[in-house]
Amino acid sequence: MPLSPTDRWQTALTSIAPNSILVRGYALDEMMGRLSFAEAVYLLLMGELPSPAIGRMLNAVLVSTIDHGVTPPSTLAARNVATSGAPLKDCVAAGILAFGPHHGGDIETCMRFLDAGLSLVRAGRPLQEAANQIVDDCLRLDQTPPGFGHRFHTHDPRAARLFQMALELELEDEHVRMIRAVERALDARQAQLGRALRVNVDGAIAAISADLGFAYELGNAIFLISRLPGLIAHSHEERLRQAPMRQIDPKDHDYDGSRARRLPETRK
Repeated sequence: MPLSPTDRWQTALTSIAPNSILVRGYALDEMMGRLSFAEAVYLLLMGELPSPAIGRMLNAVLVSTIDHGVTPPSTLAARNVATSGAPLKDCVAAGILAFGPHHGGDIETCMRFLDAGLSLVRAGRPLQEAANQIVDDCLRLDQTPPGFGHRFHTHDPRAARLFQMALELELEDEHVRMIRAVERALDARQAQLGRALRVNVDGAIAAISADLGFAYELGNAIFLISRLPGLIAHSHEERLRQAPMRQIDPKDHDYDGSRARRLPETRK
């Protein structure tokens, strides 16, 4: 039934009163300096504070896709708007609008794909048999299983690190086990495929996010939150270093930033 003009609608996110800001019931000024950004994001999205392990895991997920160079469609969209002289907010908005099923949206698709396999497991099918089934369903449609393969990386280092952390933090659960079984199924079909297909960062985020209890749509939201600083940095650099109104071809760029360097020992 539609609300009448006198009805009041409800929100459970943030309470604002004179001299008081409560996020999910916690005073925002007390959160400052005590919660990491990732922990605060988890609280806002999920309603409760994360465990220390979940906080570390989500922080790693947010770092994992903070940027991926100049070639992604979202980065090119942001730079193309920036070269026109548009305000920073417009450049970043253009980048966000460039997210779609093939860029950033694969996380939700992969979460649904893994749950299709887990539904078979819950119906009594062995894990590997269920993984084989959902892989074969994709291949019959001439589709690459979501969360697998990458245009640059044959072994995505981001996915490997996220899975390592999930294991170390004891957060590995049924979705990670399912995606591993899917990877085994694809290995067995490598001759049919003509190439090896490994889990990419979207697949790793999908499996881990699902195991942490995030809804499908929030998997894509995590990517959006993560990539926002990269879009800001590219937009700012474009306006700062390049001539206005240029035609941007990502194949023409050269990297002139810092050489490879190691993090200080205190940041391990």
